[in-house]
Amino acid sequence: VQLVESGGGLVQSGGSLRLSCAASGPTISTYNMAWFRQGPGKEREFVTAISRSGGNTYYADSVKGRFTISRTFALNTVYLQMTSLKPEDTAIYYCAAKYSSGWSLSTGDYDYWGQGTQVTVSS
Repeated sequence: VQLVESGGGLVQSGGSLRLSCAASGPTISTYNMAWFRQGPGKEREFVTAISRSGGNTYYADSVKGRFTISRTFALNTVYLQMTSLKPEDTAIYYCAAKYSSGWSLSTGDYDYWGQGTQVTVSS
């Protein structure tokens, strides 16, 4: 599975962005999908995840109510809609795929990663 993120950029505080994660190769319908981010000088941290069916989602407290994860099986793509962006959301955002069941906030539990897309929020 190859994952390619897109949609990052520079946005003002309070603005919105939608990130996409397009998968090539085998379908990602059998994978739990997640977004992580890594800010300057920080470790990579969990942002949100979505189940194989798309029926269940999980969010970090820092983004709950502002970010929405979704997936479309037809396009083999996962999205991250980000609203009310804050300067502290500035980071490289990574898409990840996990074959095993259940949620995980640990980067080590994910099988495939994208190359990341930069999101910069100016104050």
